[in-house]
Amino acid sequence: MAISSHCPGNEKNLQDRKIIWISRGEKLKVWDDESKTILKPQYLASAHKAYRNCIDDFLEPSRQLANVVGMGIGVKWSNNRPTGEPALIVLVTHKRAKEELGSASLIPEKIEGFQTDVLAIGHPCAGGGMPAMPGMQTLASHRIRPVKGGYSIGHRDISAGTIATSVYDLLPKTGAYENGRPPKFYILSNNHILAKNNLAKIGDPIIQPGTEDGGLYPWDQIATLSRFIPIEFDPPIPRDQHNNIVDAAIAEGDFRHLDREIYWIGHTRGWMPQANVTVGERVQKTGRTTNYTVGRITAINATIDINYGTQTARFRDQIITTAISAGGDSGSLVTTLDNIAVGLLFAGSPSATIVNQIENVCTLLHIEIPGGMIPGNTH
Repeated sequence: MAISSHCPGNEKNLQDRKIIWISRGEKLKVWDDESKTILKPQYLASAHKAYRNCIDDFLEPSRQLANVVGMGIGVKWSNNRPTGEPALIVLVTHKRAKEELGSASLIPEKIEGFQTDVLAIGHPCAGGGMPAMPGMQTLASHRIRPVKGGYSIGHRDISAGTIATSVYDLLPKTGAYENGRPPKFYILSNNHILAKNNLAKIGDPIIQPGTEDGGLYPWDQIATLSRFIPIEFDPPIPRDQHNNIVDAAIAEGDFRHLDREIYWIGHTRGWMPQANVTVGERVQKTGRTTNYTVGRITAINATIDINYGTQTARFRDQIITTAISAGGDSGSLVTTLDNIAVGLLFAGSPSATIVNQIENVCTLLHIEIPGGMIPGNTH
């Protein structure tokens, strides 16, 4: 599952891509008014209020509309162009003509008095994404010491995923500043990469590269599993009762063998608080399978159902981007183009990538990314 998940129907969504991205050689389409892809801050309060008032009822499993997999907040599109207007973005596996749907299956034009828009994102899967490009030279089979973000990693019993970056424990504060020497250093990636979807034990070996890429235990062990955030799955827990926010884990390694640099991106300057993550922001990542890709945030605050093979997990508070990943890219750190960390990549489809908010990752794992939080307007 780390490299690829069976996501039926995703091939139908390749024709539905309408957002801006650079990915594996594709060209960036520039609109006449780029600012209309960006959700302006003055719209956020009303959008969040409408979202909070409707999300639980809208995604209640017994009433969930056909093809609907989630909802987020974003920008309304009309005639395949951004309008700059705020909208509740209904996430569907694929679009269908109105005449093919019964009236009960139609998505309302407004919910809670707020306009809606529909974004086809395929069947999002943990470890899923775009089809791999045949013959592409990737970072998959490279054994590297010290390790860097973007390279192959994994629990010894899974296939392979991607290293986000190296992190350390939160330090005590003196006034407004952190002080001291971090006692431990870690590799950051996903639960499903380092902790086998909750099945691993603390202290289990982590190898680089991952087993799919030729890594062998014990010769290629680079770290040991230290902490992970458990994921709630359906079955056995009904998805409307899930409290999933991140698919994240860390593994402790020797400081000498860990490098916080990300291949082709460089060093992060710090991380962006959730309140500053903006629809329309251009982002980048380096991953084990698709190398370096650039895309754009299309929705924030998304609640979305993710396929984990025989189980489903509902995640809240997610970032949706254009398609910037394929199977094996899970664990990649997603940053702005000026190297501020935004999120942790964990799932995708041929038409979208799903990303945890980095603030949630740091808070729940009690870790820090070098540079720390960068408050205020960073651009």
